Amino acid sequence: MNASPIPITASPSRMSAAARREQLLDVTGEIVTEQGFHAVSIQAVARRAGISRPIVYEQALVEREMTKAHAQISETELGDLSEGDPAGLMLESLSRYLSAVERHPTTWRLVLIPAEGAPESLRKSIARGRATVLDSLTNAVRPVLRGDGQAPDPELTARILSAMADEYARLHLTDPSRYGAERLLAHAAWWIDHTGIGFSGIGLTSHSGEGA
Repeated sequence: MNASPIPITASPSRMSAAARREQLLDVTGEIVTEQGFHAVSIQAVARRAGISRPIVYEQALVEREMTKAHAQISETELGDLSEGDPAGLMLESLSRYLSAVERHPTTWRLVLIPAEGAPESLRKSIARGRATVLDSLTNAVRPVLRGDGQAPDPELTARILSAMADEYARLHLTDPSRYGAERLLAHAAWWIDHTGIGFSGIGLTSHSGEGA
């Protein structure tokens, strides 16, 4: 046989998601250059990169689902609460979040309920996404918090709100019949109304006319 075997590229056992992606793209390019597109396969890429086929699939899965999650976060993120009724804006954002979770359960299970043995690339991507969300949420609540020293600071307030939203989403994922969106939104409305979470004179019922 004249065809020489595809050389195996040495690969470190642990690589960042970005480094692994670049490695796989480079390897794919080498195979295409040497043998043509017809020679590209999961097995060929894995062999040349010196990794197992599951790692190739794992990398592709993480990238696809985290790309989906980041896009959905952008669609559901909370804007500046000073631009309208804070309680109403918060509930609208939560409703969009729960809707995204309901439409894309696989994506959000990976993000909110990572399976045992989740790859490091997934954990790092989740951490980066969470940091982005917290920064955005902190900026959203800052303008409407009281300045009398009695309210939680913006960062802590954002962390509490984010934790609550994620727990609502987990409940909706694990038992949607018991924790439907309507029930979760009703509880969120009650919580906002009865705590005020430091908003200056703001309560849901006082702005909706339902508390009279």
